[in-house]
Amino acid sequence: MFTTLKNAWKVAELRQKMLFTVIILVLFRLGSVIPVPYFDSGILQATFQSAEGSVFQYLNILSGEAFARGTLFALSVSPYITAQIIMQLLTIAIPALERIAKEGETGRRKIETWTRYFTVVLAVVTAYGYYAWLRSIDGVLTDRGFFAGLVIVATYTAGAALVMWLAEKINEHGIGNGISMILFANIVAGLPSMILGIVLNPESLIFKIVAAVLTAVFVIAIVAFVVFVTESERRIPVQYAKKVVGRKMYGGQSSSLPIKLNMSGVMPIIFAQSIVSIPATLQLIFRPEAGTVWYKIFNAIGYTSPIYAIVLFILIIAFAYFYLAISFNPVEVANNIKNNGGVVLGIRPGKPTADYIAKILSRVTLIGAIFLGLIAILPMVLAMVVPSLGNISFGGTSLLIVVGVALEFVREIESQLMMRNYKGFLD
Repeated sequence: MFTTLKNAWKVAELRQKMLFTVIILVLFRLGSVIPVPYFDSGILQATFQSAEGSVFQYLNILSGEAFARGTLFALSVSPYITAQIIMQLLTIAIPALERIAKEGETGRRKIETWTRYFTVVLAVVTAYGYYAWLRSIDGVLTDRGFFAGLVIVATYTAGAALVMWLAEKINEHGIGNGISMILFANIVAGLPSMILGIVLNPESLIFKIVAAVLTAVFVIAIVAFVVFVTESERRIPVQYAKKVVGRKMYGGQSSSLPIKLNMSGVMPIIFAQSIVSIPATLQLIFRPEAGTVWYKIFNAIGYTSPIYAIVLFILIIAFAYFYLAISFNPVEVANNIKNNGGVVLGIRPGKPTADYIAKILSRVTLIGAIFLGLIAILPMVLAMVVPSLGNISFGGTSLLIVVGVALEFVREIESQLMMRNYKGFLD
């Protein structure tokens, strides 16, 4: 990995892209500490210290601890992620949107524009929910008037829109996926405090030592496992027929079609976590009273319940298939193999090849998604069994995102280096 980064730094264009990405991430981190008017962050941070392991901690991790401070970027990329999920689902469900999405560059730009508008709408709703929750905490808001509330909601909405703009700039001029890179920076910024919370939370010294050792082993195991899953692949053998062009003979060689065990990367985890956090956002907005039906429903699907872990596990698998469906087309791959004179050994060309590839994809994706889902929920199960380890409840998901984004970043640099160093067949 370090050799890849060193080689990329020597290429002027890649060096500019990496520097641009770093500058955007630095600007984002600066925005994460800009205070909001009519707000006392000290009281809010004290409230978060007494609510370790809650779903608010997850939102705080995604925002790089900006959520606990109530700063400009407190909402982070959550509205943008949710808007993208909903727009992609609508594109599949509504034929008119599907036709627009297939119009090429023009259709893609239309979908992106509507996604931006929808992000702003979701940001307004989320900002109001966050403001309503802040009003319920004594002493956090220095002014509870209408104008102060309007300024706070507008500020958080503007912050979410600015984060969306920063993410898109990384996509256009930087390296890596903008959303993933911002989440990576947020989680890395919050890892030290999360690890300290795990180690320093227990009262017993022996328990502290055991917690520290288990945390280190867990981190190493997660990193090794994610690297193993990400690099694992199922290779489908492909044989190309010989053909004569002029006096030369081409083809006749054996090749393979590699299918990654985890083709969708960390996006299913990010999407799933965004969906399961929606009930918590609604709870912030409506604030149901204790003992009511809605209060019981929100508690039943809260972060401490088995339902939360089960739903998260199912959503990770579902989004793995969903992301694969919009990024990989077995029919198109089968047609490309057929047009190039290739054939999958033992399978007839055309539709049988497409069906065979789809069958392999389904099995491989299921295995990768189950493994990722298990790692995401195991820390939550451990936190349910041992309440004093509540800090570790989102540790698995955080490490999955960090390691997955790092691998995707290095892989993209390697692909760009390969394109710039590949001389082609004419040299």
